[in-house]
Amino acid sequence: MTHSPRPAGAAVWLALALALLLQAAVHRALPPPQASVVPLGAPPALATARLMALGEDAALGRAMMLGLQTYDVQPGVSLPLRSLDYATVVAWLQLVVALDPLSQYALLSAARLYAEIPDAGRSRLMLDFVHQAFLQDPDRRWPWLAHAVVLARHRLQDQQLALFYAHELRVHVTPGAAPPWARQMEALALADLGRNEAARVLLGGLLASGSITEPNERNFLIERLKALESSAEPASAQTSESRH
Repeated sequence: MTHSPRPAGAAVWLALALALLLQAAVHRALPPPQASVVPLGAPPALATARLMALGEDAALGRAMMLGLQTYDVQPGVSLPLRSLDYATVVAWLQLVVALDPLSQYALLSAARLYAEIPDAGRSRLMLDFVHQAFLQDPDRRWPWLAHAVVLARHRLQDQQLALFYAHELRVHVTPGAAPPWARQMEALALADLGRNEAARVLLGGLLASGSITEPNERNFLIERLKALESSAEPASAQTSESRH
């Protein structure tokens, strides 16, 4: 003889309803979840990091760089870059470069992400890091110092800093390792500061060296040199007249 299943008793339904009500009451009683910022701690020492890497320094460097770039986006929190402790960010970038010196990722992030914020102090700190890293490998890292020249000229409006970085480009990069326009940046920075005579000498030297062979680039420099020379002529004429 078979028995048909009995419908659930009233007690079962009542217990289920009470459980649901209790769950809702507990949920209401709990405070809403609070998003908290996990502070960016100092990086480990290079020797410690190399022990952690187990021979895969570059892989650890890439992993650290990915972690650093996602730090400003945490669960429930989106941090503006200018709120970060840039001294700590620079310390992490230095470690990444030491672990993975052939990668350009850390320098790209420094020059194109962390330096391009509306905070002059933090931008300068990041550009200084770019400059120091450039000095370790000028022939490979020159693009990021060239970008630093542009940021110093146009964003920071610091022509002296732009001239310093442009001079470093010309002095430290091996001829031929960077395109000629990178060495032209110093002449343009000199002209921005009104040092036209020095700019003319530098542009004339670049043209006379024969290293600039691209026609458009050469024509641009010739026109710039002519403009500098024509701007100097009235001053020379005025000086000559004053002598008579």
